Amino acid sequence: MIDTFTNTVLFTMLVLTALAIVRMERLFAVVMLSSVFSLLSALLFVTLDAVDVAFTEAAVGAGISTVLMLGTIALTKPAVKKSRHNAFVPLIVVCITGAALIYGTLDMPAFGSLDAPAQIHVGPDYLSRTPSDIDVPNVVTAILGSYRGFDTLGETAVVFTAGIGVLLLLSGLRRRRDDDGEDI
Repeated sequence: MIDTFTNTVLFTMLVLTALAIVRMERLFAVVMLSSVFSLLSALLFVTLDAVDVAFTEAAVGAGISTVLMLGTIALTKPAVKKSRHNAFVPLIVVCITGAALIYGTLDMPAFGSLDAPAQIHVGPDYLSRTPSDIDVPNVVTAILGSYRGFDTLGETAVVFTAGIGVLLLLSGLRRRRDDDGEDI
C-alpha cells in the first residue's frame, strides 16, 4: 500500500515537473528542472528496486547532463526565442510516438506478476546458482559484478568518458573566456 502511494506521488511529481519544463522560457530554469526530473526518476527507480539504474540516472541525468547543459547555456543566450510556427505537427508526432510505445507494452505481463518469464525462468536460476557460483550474499551485486560484468564495465566506461568530456568542455570554456578578457 505504501509502495503504491510512494510510486504514485513520485510519478505525479515527474509529470508536474515535465509540464513545468515545457512551460519555462528561461533556459537555466529548464536545466534545473531537468535535473530535478532526473533525480525524481532515480528515486522512482529506487522504489522499484532498480538501484543500479537509479545510480546511473542520478550520475548521468542529474550530474553530467546538467553540467553539460549549463556549459552550453554559458555559450548561448539565456532565454528561448519565441517560435513563429505552429507546434501542431510536433504535438502529433509526440502523440503518435507515445501511442506506439503504449501499444508496445500491451502484451507485457502485469507488474510483479508471478507468472512472468523473469519470475519463472531467469530469476529462480540466478537465485539458486549465485551462492554456489559466486559466493556473494547480495544477488543483485553478484549479477551486476559477475554474470553481467562486461555490461557493467561498459556502462561505467560510458559514464567515465562522459564525465571526462564534460570536464574537457568546461576547461575549454574557461580558456575561451580568459582569452576574450571576460570575467570568469
